[in-house]
Amino acid sequence: MPPRVSDELLAPLPSGIELCYQTFGDPSGRPLLLVMGLGGPMNWWDSDLCRMLAEAGFYVIRYDNRDTGRSSRIGVRVKRSTIVRAFTGGRVRAPYSIPDLADDAFGLLDHLGLEAAHVVGVSMGGMIAQTMAITQQRRVLSLTSIMSTTGKRSVGWQHPSLLPTLIGSRGPGLENYVRSSRRVWRLIGSPGYPQSDAELRAKAEETFARGVSASGVMRQMLAVLTQPNRSLRLRALRVPTLVIHGLDDKMVHVSGGRATAAAIPGAELLLIPGMGHDMPPALFESYVQAISRTADRARVTR
Repeated sequence: MPPRVSDELLAPLPSGIELCYQTFGDPSGRPLLLVMGLGGPMNWWDSDLCRMLAEAGFYVIRYDNRDTGRSSRIGVRVKRSTIVRAFTGGRVRAPYSIPDLADDAFGLLDHLGLEAAHVVGVSMGGMIAQTMAITQQRRVLSLTSIMSTTGKRSVGWQHPSLLPTLIGSRGPGLENYVRSSRRVWRLIGSPGYPQSDAELRAKAEETFARGVSASGVMRQMLAVLTQPNRSLRLRALRVPTLVIHGLDDKMVHVSGGRATAAAIPGAELLLIPGMGHDMPPALFESYVQAISRTADRARVTR
């Protein structure tokens, strides 16, 4: 029997933010919170991957971060010049921070009545997941950080050639969004596991239908660019940890994954040739096995 899949639901948080979320699997399973990255709504956690994780015994929760998909938008405009200044190390003020996004995630767990969960984050979501473990370690049963970094500016850097594409104007409407999305994924996707034009278009159409916000991406980007260096605080973690990174990642250099694993005591580092800054279906089984064995370590240590 296929795992149970809920409708998309809204979680009102004490902060006034509403998060849109969806669950896969039996609520009695091991709770697993999936945290997506920059500009990524929850459908970027592929439904097939969520079902596979549910079949492995997890109660899977995926959600839209604030400023993505069907979650709340924050009405603060960010200028492109501010992004460029932050990218080059200048001091700027962000509308919200990575710790604020971590608080959102805890608020969702509270809404669901979950004291703790296994947490998996990708890219910006990895930064959020690391911050969750740092700020409320007892609530993170295990940590999986995928294609992310520690916040230290000398590791996990973004290839400078990507910035104009990431902050450039794409124009209104579905076709402009599809064209822009295809261009981005061709730049940062996995060269060893390329996606077809049809696959890229389907993903873009689904994302557009759920709601996109160029200004929301800018606000999230500013949270990433102003994040603190977590390296020292990561060394204090005693949470079973897995770090996954592609060796061909242009968005977050593999040095970010290596630094994350080196900072967290006992972390497993899984480096994947041919993987860029996406999660190819051909690797889903490997992800599920690695996340499961990391969660199993939590059973032993707690």
